[in-house]
Amino acid sequence: MQVSSLNEVKIYSLSAGRSLPEWLSDRKKRALQKKDVDIRRRIELIQDFEMPTVSTKIKVSRDGQYIMAVGTYKPRIRCYDTYQLSQKFERCLDSEVVTFEILSDDYSKIVFLQCDRYVEFHSQHGHYYRTRIPKFGRDFSYHYPSCDLYFVGASSEVYRLNLEQGRFLNSLQTDASENNVCDINPVHYLFATGTAEGKVECWDPRTRNRVGLLDCALSSVTADTEVDCLPSISALKFDGALNMAVGTSTGQVLLYDLRSGNPLIVKDHQYGLPIKSIQFQHQLDLIISADSRIIKMWNKDTGKIFTSMEPEYDINDVCLYPNSGMLMTANEAPRMNIYYMPVLGPAPKWCSFLDNLTEELEENPESTVYDDYKFVTRKDLENLGLAHLIGSSLLRAYMHGFFMDIRLYHKAKMMANPFAYEEYRREKIRQKIEETRAQRVQLKKLPKVNKELALKLIEEEGEEQQATRKRKQKNLPSLLKDDRFKVMFENPDFQVDEQSEEFRLLNPLVSKISEKRKKKLKLLQEQEAREQEEEEEPEGKPSDAESSESSDDEKDWVEEVRKQRKLLRQEEKVKRQERFKEDQQTLLKPQFFEIKEGEEFRSFKDSAKKQKLMKKTLGDRLKLEEKLGTLNVSDTTVGSKQATFRLKKSEHQKKQQEAEKQHRQERKALRRSASHLKSKRGRGQRFH
Repeated sequence: MQVSSLNEVKIYSLSAGRSLPEWLSDRKKRALQKKDVDIRRRIELIQDFEMPTVSTKIKVSRDGQYIMAVGTYKPRIRCYDTYQLSQKFERCLDSEVVTFEILSDDYSKIVFLQCDRYVEFHSQHGHYYRTRIPKFGRDFSYHYPSCDLYFVGASSEVYRLNLEQGRFLNSLQTDASENNVCDINPVHYLFATGTAEGKVECWDPRTRNRVGLLDCALSSVTADTEVDCLPSISALKFDGALNMAVGTSTGQVLLYDLRSGNPLIVKDHQYGLPIKSIQFQHQLDLIISADSRIIKMWNKDTGKIFTSMEPEYDINDVCLYPNSGMLMTANEAPRMNIYYMPVLGPAPKWCSFLDNLTEELEENPESTVYDDYKFVTRKDLENLGLAHLIGSSLLRAYMHGFFMDIRLYHKAKMMANPFAYEEYRREKIRQKIEETRAQRVQLKKLPKVNKELALKLIEEEGEEQQATRKRKQKNLPSLLKDDRFKVMFENPDFQVDEQSEEFRLLNPLVSKISEKRKKKLKLLQEQEAREQEEEEEPEGKPSDAESSESSDDEKDWVEEVRKQRKLLRQEEKVKRQERFKEDQQTLLKPQFFEIKEGEEFRSFKDSAKKQKLMKKTLGDRLKLEEKLGTLNVSDTTVGSKQATFRLKKSEHQKKQQEAEKQHRQERKALRRSASHLKSKRGRGQRFH
């Protein structure tokens, strides 16, 4: 039994391993099982679960007891009894079976649609009746309320055969040239057929009228897909009363709500192969879609891939055993594959031992399918010096890299890095030393980064532990022991800068409160340097004094904030004066520029300066504008930056402002002269 894992989903292949020829006697089979270990370990869930050459369709009866499969060559059907874990009967047919349907709960009533236009009915004893339809059929569905069989095929008509009356009824005339697949909703019995033009026509069997039309070919073409031809419908499946999944010949699966003409989600298989089967898994809300190469399981709400399987041979049909995690496939090979996924559900009743077997395998994991291979990228191959093997049989391309034999990988790595073993040995020795150190008595050691914050958290943790002991509550997890905040005490990039403006404004009382912690930090550092085992209590005031001082500190909050703001303003003034001195001391040196042939000289102010400014980074441009006085960058109280810009004035604006200024001065002079004349006239009247 092979085990593979994708997206942490275990997939057990129950039909893996070599198969034994049919013509071997039981004695030879037992002899081979004794000699060959692989044959002895092989799990044969159902005896002779295979076909002579190819299996095309596989289905399970409604009672879950019988599994039926059809194949070639010769065309035949085989029925397997799950209670006996063996084959119940085998019947050979005259022509190959396109598809079949089990009408009863067990195997007693079966209908076959054959490739030569014949419809063959089988009962419990064997062949019962045979009739013919006018055109070659491709699919059919059974309508239980009226006992009608609906046949679609290489014709625009949908043929109806009534099993109660034993005759053909009037056909349904569609607008399509050909119909590929059909299905009937199990809730309200709506009949739907998928056409070769990429449309889905829905019919009401009670009135025999078309009630809806969906253009799936247009909806399946998205921005990422490349379409060479018109997508036709290759698979169709209803889920409940309102949901319907449609598969196209170009490899897309469209999920519809019957109340809307647009698909809810479009899933592309990325292989460009026709979708052959669609199944619904209701426990995990999954859709199982399959083309001839891959089986994909994805969430029907989000479209996210759950897991996928790629069998060795091409897939013809997929059957999900009801209410279980078992999946069966019909392949282009004699053996039919059986897969078991415990995540999807439990094992069926007739093979309940699989649950115990898989649990034992998970407790004692063995080698999986890809344990003998190593996945490497193109860059890894270049580092190992094996890039010349690309395209050879030693590398198997997969996604963005390659699979190679693990033995070849180890040899190449030893040649590329001969000291890898020494590094591995040193790392192992270091890990063992750390394990032995962890068993010793642990002392309270502070981290290298944010020591004051760590000391504060330790003190708070001790206070909380005392409070919880009195209240008899559970201890809360510590921030120092939480892996999510582990990097804050290891990476120096997370060091708290106490001299920054944001820290000083948001924590104005830290300077007073941290004095006691700084004393403790000095004592702890001295203790670590001397490697003393006993911890000394830091000098300071008792806890009662600290608690009394904390209330006084809260009252002085506003005063401390004002002091910090004054200090910040003074620091900004000093910085500005230093920048101004630096600007005065900088001397501009002359630069010479050479003009290319065939070009005219332009002013440096317009073109050259703009080109230089465009080449500079945003930070350099902001610094330049800050020097020129057009930009002012200041820090706000919440830790962000505030930038104010002054637009440069053009020459025309400068001239206009000068003219306005001169005009204002002239008006002021006129007003002064007028007021002077009025005052003189007033004086003359008084004298008279």
